[in-house]
Amino acid sequence: MIIKILGSGCKKCVALGENAKAAAAAAGKDAQIVKVTDFAEIAAYGVLSTPGLVVDERLLSTGKVLSADEIGKLL
Repeated sequence: MIIKILGSGCKKCVALGENAKAAAAAAGKDAQIVKVTDFAEIAAYGVLSTPGLVVDERLLSTGKVLSADEIGKLL
């Protein structure tokens, strides 16, 4: 499973990445966390508000920091 965190690397982006990592571990899934900071690549996903969460090339969330529990439900 590949989880992408879309954003500039701000505090919210870092928090979303940590929550995604925790959610994947809690679900027993082997996940690779990838940080995407290139704005052209972020825009290609249709994201206008960061942070964005992409799991296996599916955009699941934009503009908010989901908790580990919320991410776990989406996985």
